[in-house]
Amino acid sequence: MGYRYIALIKDVAGAADNGDCQLADKLRDLSLERRGRVRRVTLFAPKETPTLSLPGGTVLLGDLYDRDSRPVVDVACFQHLSTHQALRQHLLDHYWGEYLLIQPIDEDSNGVTFMRDPSGGVACAHSPKGKFVTSDPSIASHLGLHREQIDWEFVSHCLIYPYMKISRTGLADISELLPGCVLTVADSTTRINLAWSPWSFVAPAEQHRDPAAAAQVIRNVTTSVVRAMAETDGSLLLELSGGLDSSIVGVCLATAHARIAACNAISPLPGADERHYASQIADQLGIELLQGLLDFEESGIEFSLPRNSLRPAVSSLARMAARIMDNIAELQSANSVYSGGGGDTVFCYLKSAAPAADAFLSLGLAACWQAIIDLSKLHGCTVAKAARLTLRKLYMPPKPACKPVYTLLTRNHPAPPLELHPWSTAPAGALPGDRERIFDLAGNQMFADVMLRADHRRVRMPLLSQPVMEACLGVPSWMWISGGRNRAIARSAFSGQLPAEILNRRSKGTFMNYTFAMYRRNKETIRRFLLDGHLHAHGLLDPDKLNLFLDSPLKARDQSFMRVLDLCMIENWIRNHA
Repeated sequence: MGYRYIALIKDVAGAADNGDCQLADKLRDLSLERRGRVRRVTLFAPKETPTLSLPGGTVLLGDLYDRDSRPVVDVACFQHLSTHQALRQHLLDHYWGEYLLIQPIDEDSNGVTFMRDPSGGVACAHSPKGKFVTSDPSIASHLGLHREQIDWEFVSHCLIYPYMKISRTGLADISELLPGCVLTVADSTTRINLAWSPWSFVAPAEQHRDPAAAAQVIRNVTTSVVRAMAETDGSLLLELSGGLDSSIVGVCLATAHARIAACNAISPLPGADERHYASQIADQLGIELLQGLLDFEESGIEFSLPRNSLRPAVSSLARMAARIMDNIAELQSANSVYSGGGGDTVFCYLKSAAPAADAFLSLGLAACWQAIIDLSKLHGCTVAKAARLTLRKLYMPPKPACKPVYTLLTRNHPAPPLELHPWSTAPAGALPGDRERIFDLAGNQMFADVMLRADHRRVRMPLLSQPVMEACLGVPSWMWISGGRNRAIARSAFSGQLPAEILNRRSKGTFMNYTFAMYRRNKETIRRFLLDGHLHAHGLLDPDKLNLFLDSPLKARDQSFMRVLDLCMIENWIRNHA
């Protein structure tokens, strides 16, 4: 799960420092020791957790690299920075990593700030009352600083606005500091500000004009990031699906000085067997492609979750895939698990006419016409239809970041106030394609919740690292569909390294057949699970609608059953924390 820590604030920190034997014993039970002090904040983490002491009493927990992806060990290069704000901005502009930055507010204040890096590689939950900041609220519970309770208003928000990542969590009195945000704790108040925003990198002045130059930048940045992470970890297991994104991570590992294993999850049903593609990357790396079979016998809808699970996100399929990867990672003694998660969004895999609309608004009719031709090739439709969809995208109001969903909920279900991710506030004049990909990028932060793994093993998603996000956001959306290929710039960037079959493939494997079979086999179990559960008991679930849905046959390719599985996911999370 990455680095474990807790930062104790104010009276709690004082008790730990002043010989509170009971608190000290509990910290030792968790193998946490004092690693730094910033004003009234005391940081506790395992002794092997990397920390840096920076100028002005600043402490950085985690991994920091320069823009050439070299690990930072000498902090002398920061001595010229005269203010805490200057140091923070310098880190964002010239460095990257997976870290938490703890700083004093200023010389005359006892307040402190916490900044989570833009990738969110170090987990960060906090008490809105300003008592602690931690990687895992169960640490605070063990110390007697937090009593776990479910936030039912959040559950309602989760039901109506599924997959919306917000700072609020499913645990009462626990919030998450989202990536790129700063938490300020002063006196008894807290506030959140945005320190890094993807909108800065889609500004016209930041955009590439030459596709070849854009491809070279993306190749260099992605390769150096993946290599740096791998050499930090020493040994890793790559979740190799055989798709473009995980394959790119795979070829970037070729020059890394690390021990690499690769695994492909396979389904007993057609549609998801990607071994033909995945094995080609494994062969290039000179390693065996390990395999894990998704088993129907273990496809239960009720299962245990790690205590650091902040919100409903882990489906039965995700849990089975995680079990496969964890078991193989344990056998391979891998320190971390690598995923191509987020690649579709980072490499601008948009399925709308937004790229052509962006081209018109940025460069005019000629560029728009070329993008329309590319759209027609990409989606296999006529040029006339692609043009019509582009006009509609230009003249219709922009879509909201999310829409409410009331399917299978009670009629009198009160809608909670909509909370949005801070990246969901688009600046005036934002292009349609930029809106879509940045909204999706905010949603990608859910992957950290989905991909929970064994406590001692890190999950790495290098395509969501700060340098890769910035490099890809600097490529305008219409370049990504050049020649009628999705993710065209990424394909160009790695054309000399990817096998031709992977480079040119348009299809993607899917576990939908397996997921539907799992639903069909477990219908009665699902019915009992939901009707006897907390959602129904709290008046959120409509039993008549649920029974009618479960008793009705589904048409071919109808994926509406996924709503039922989402309800099971939420119910299962509640049962784990109730």
